[in-house]
Amino acid sequence: MTASAPDATAASDPRAHRAGESGRRVPRAGDSGSQPHRAGDSGPQAQRAGDSGPRVSRAAEAETGNGSRRRLLGVPLLAALTVLIALAALAAGRYIVPPNEIVRLLTGQFLPVDRTWTGTEETVVLDVRLPRVLLSLLVGGGLALAGAALQGVFRNPLVSPDVIGVASGASFGGVLAMLLGTGSFGVVTGAFGFGLVALAIVMLIGRLGSGSPILMIVLGGTVTAAFFSALVSFGKYAADPESELPSIVFWLLGSLSTATYSKVVTAAIPVLLGAAVVLALRWRLNILSLGDEDATALGVPPRLTRGVFLCAVALMTAGAVAVAGLVGWVGLVVPHLARLVTGSDHRVLLPASFLIGGSYLTVIDTLSRTLTASELPLGILTAIVGAPFFIALLARSRNRMWSQ
Repeated sequence: MTASAPDATAASDPRAHRAGESGRRVPRAGDSGSQPHRAGDSGPQAQRAGDSGPRVSRAAEAETGNGSRRRLLGVPLLAALTVLIALAALAAGRYIVPPNEIVRLLTGQFLPVDRTWTGTEETVVLDVRLPRVLLSLLVGGGLALAGAALQGVFRNPLVSPDVIGVASGASFGGVLAMLLGTGSFGVVTGAFGFGLVALAIVMLIGRLGSGSPILMIVLGGTVTAAFFSALVSFGKYAADPESELPSIVFWLLGSLSTATYSKVVTAAIPVLLGAAVVLALRWRLNILSLGDEDATALGVPPRLTRGVFLCAVALMTAGAVAVAGLVGWVGLVVPHLARLVTGSDHRVLLPASFLIGGSYLTVIDTLSRTLTASELPLGILTAIVGAPFFIALLARSRNRMWSQ
């Protein structure tokens, strides 16, 4: 039986055969007219998917808002924690004073309260421990705030107040005053004065080059710190090893053992003045972190703003070193801890750094006077506690602290 013409043509031409197969497949594809129907049926699903976009956006905005509110609430909580730590520091020591008596004693200085405390407790709290606690809050808060501000200005998480050379200049001023025998007031004045001299040198070096002002300031601070450190070493070499050298070494290691109300006032003026400037301009650090070009486009002059922050940081650092000596690691470690609590928004980060820094140094100072019979220098404890703690922070957070 012979095949029909079409079948013969299809059999002789494979392309025709494939075409025929495709012809049969096309109707099946065409028969999938139900696909448009299914696509039409999926319209509500697509609409629901499209509707989920605003819901996701609103949810993200709500989560972001809740996170911002939580971070803002963190500052009052940190303030309350600072007060509790201060009360605990007033109570702790070789002569333990009950916390309730401390509260009544402090309240009795302003309001009429029945006297239930002894004269010894009043002397220990008001004359010995209270000036020390106030000074530790000022010094720790000032150094931590200075470190957080510098890290924002230079956009570098490893910057601390030592970088700009003010701490080394203040150290030389204090050592020089000790060598000249000017007394406690001379030490404070010399430390503060030479801290400002170091800042002036750094700012002059920063204006010499035509390149990056940040790089020039960092290099100027490194050179200035090395120069004044050499002068401090020469001062220790020239000091009398029996009478002058021990006091110089102990002061350089950092201590609050000679805290008085006059020193509290001396530290409060530069520290609080610098802190007020930094906190008032803290929102500009968020703009500076975008870069000089973006900051200029947004109306913030980078060079002027950076100079104002550096002057404020120098005031705080010089005031802290003048009354407490060199206290390291506070300006480096505390801003990272505050950044984990509040995020990288400087509007919240800077107040949190001040509070955490004050609490941190108060705890360290309490340990220094209670751990051993003889008081340990603050610089030793801050390094022993700060270095492992900083490593733990880095291992825990890695890049998260700066990506928030």
